[in-house]
Amino acid sequence: MKSRIASFGLLALVCAAAFASGAPWYKWLNSYDNTILCAQTTPGETWSIVQGPFMDSQCRKPGNPQ
Repeated sequence: MKSRIASFGLLALVCAAAFASGAPWYKWLNSYDNTILCAQTTPGETWSIVQGPFMDSQCRKPGNPQ
């Protein structure tokens, strides 16, 4: 019985992962030295989003990944 429940739980996780999409990329600007960086999450407290979202890690293709 426990293995059947565990199998069902594993199957549910695999199915959920199959429908997940990638996170969008953004161009971030450092307020101290005006460095621009492309990243999915904030690099730190001194950074702010200046452009985005983008579909690729080079911040060239606009849009949200699907």
